[in-house]
Amino acid sequence: QVQLVESGGGLARPGGSLRLSCVGSGFTFNNHAMSWARQAPGTGLEWVAGIYADGSETFYAGSVQGRFTVSRDNAKNTLYLQLNNLKPEDTAMYYCAKVTEVRTYYWPPRQYEYDSWGQGTQVTVST
Repeated sequence: QVQLVESGGGLARPGGSLRLSCVGSGFTFNNHAMSWARQAPGTGLEWVAGIYADGSETFYAGSVQGRFTVSRDNAKNTLYLQLNNLKPEDTAMYYCAKVTEVRTYYWPPRQYEYDSWGQGTQVTVST
């Protein structure tokens, strides 16, 4: 079955960096676009970044543009999110999501465009 396992979260200071990873299994990783989303306590889900199956296109939320970078290594079945210049408002649970096709047709993606989620990794930005 499809599994997505995130890692790399933790505590960082404002201005610091983290790199999140998401390892996919149970499906052909390079046939699917992937996305990152986050949710802070008491708030709704925010789509953070997305990337096509071949890595040719990337998408970002305005709140992270220029600070976060999404990438993937299809040989390792791994999706990454590099978080730089972290801010306290980046504190959230970060999830990776598998898109049903090689690309998304909307950004943020529509609900029917993704079908699997990881368990999440917590990012906390604080002094």
